[in-house]
Amino acid sequence: MIRTVRFLAPWLATAAVLALAPLVFRSDFALTTMSLIAINVIFALSFNILLGQTGLLSFGHAVYYGLGGFVAIHALNAAVDANLGLPLPVFVLAGALGGLGFGLLFGLVVSRRGGLVFSMITLGIGELVASSSFILRSFFGGEEGIVTNRTGAAAFFGYKFGLQIQMYYLAAAWCFLVIVAVYALTRTPLGRVWNAARENVQRVEFIGYKPETLRLYACCFAALFAGVAGGLSAVNFELMTSEQLASQESTLVLLMAYIGGTGHFFGPILGAVLVTYLQLRLSDLTDIWQLYFGVLFIGVVLLAPGGIAGWIAMHVEAWRRGELARLAPSYALAAPAIAVAMVGAVLLIELTHRLFAHAMGESTLIQFGPLTLDAASPLPWAAGFALGFGGGYAVRRVWPRVQEAWGASGPAAKGSAA
Repeated sequence: MIRTVRFLAPWLATAAVLALAPLVFRSDFALTTMSLIAINVIFALSFNILLGQTGLLSFGHAVYYGLGGFVAIHALNAAVDANLGLPLPVFVLAGALGGLGFGLLFGLVVSRRGGLVFSMITLGIGELVASSSFILRSFFGGEEGIVTNRTGAAAFFGYKFGLQIQMYYLAAAWCFLVIVAVYALTRTPLGRVWNAARENVQRVEFIGYKPETLRLYACCFAALFAGVAGGLSAVNFELMTSEQLASQESTLVLLMAYIGGTGHFFGPILGAVLVTYLQLRLSDLTDIWQLYFGVLFIGVVLLAPGGIAGWIAMHVEAWRRGELARLAPSYALAAPAIAVAMVGAVLLIELTHRLFAHAMGESTLIQFGPLTLDAASPLPWAAGFALGFGGGYAVRRVWPRVQEAWGASGPAAKGSAA
């Protein structure tokens, strides 16, 4: 009984969070953000089937997301024109089947090789499909894309999904189903063999499994769930464009999975939540929000290779050993220094960007929190250098104490902190 409760508790908690979130965050922006987060969680989980489970780095995963979305939006328009009376969730399934179909088609090519060759082939296919979107205008719609109206579909238990909150619950329901499905898939014999192939493909081949077949299955399942995300995106935004299958979308899902942590099941979920929220908020605050994503990615690679999930798991293990109290004093010293260094670095980046923008005819004034600063004045620059370099020096001085605290917490923790 206790084991059953422990197993069901995370799933019930996840379902409760998805169901109750609109009761806490009620604004239109919040509903739109949460809908996009649910879609990106599915997208990131699908990508992690390749990278985290099978050890295959794809640079063209957005192809299945985009093509699944185009299949879904064309199916919706055709069904509405023919008055077939199909409800909206059916067209998300159409996106899933579209992703699966293209996953099988392209998978027959990309699965022939692993490693770097696999990555290069996926990059080539991604660029091929993206460039074809401007040629096959009847399917991709050219630069304008394909539009639809989701309220034209038949009602589903009385709901037409015209309101954003209804669309959120549709995306949340699919998100929960995909989370459960992907988790179950990773616990199957196929998922275990994927893990084995990730660690040592020669041994897997020695015991009788064909690496090409395993890679093909991984491509198909990853494309299937990416198609679900693409279908949800199509009905949510009522628009599909070529940008949704371009390299920028593939880079975004790579950031979500890696920043969250590819070595843990919940890592891509955390990464999708964080990256989606930052993408929407930072784009309102600064024109160079993509630069900060690059800095965040570099920081994770250098300081937390296991991603956010790996960092959390490391501290959970320390908590289980009762050693968090030993880490708290060093963290209390390092946190303010890190915060000061980050504020200084952001200020210098924004001032530099504003000077370059001024060369193009824009104003030199920037809004930095509650302050309005002039990039042409030396005072903001002096403050930026003082905070950045002063905070960096403080971090350098206190960081050995953090490493010493982790060293005293055990060899495993010491290795993780280093």
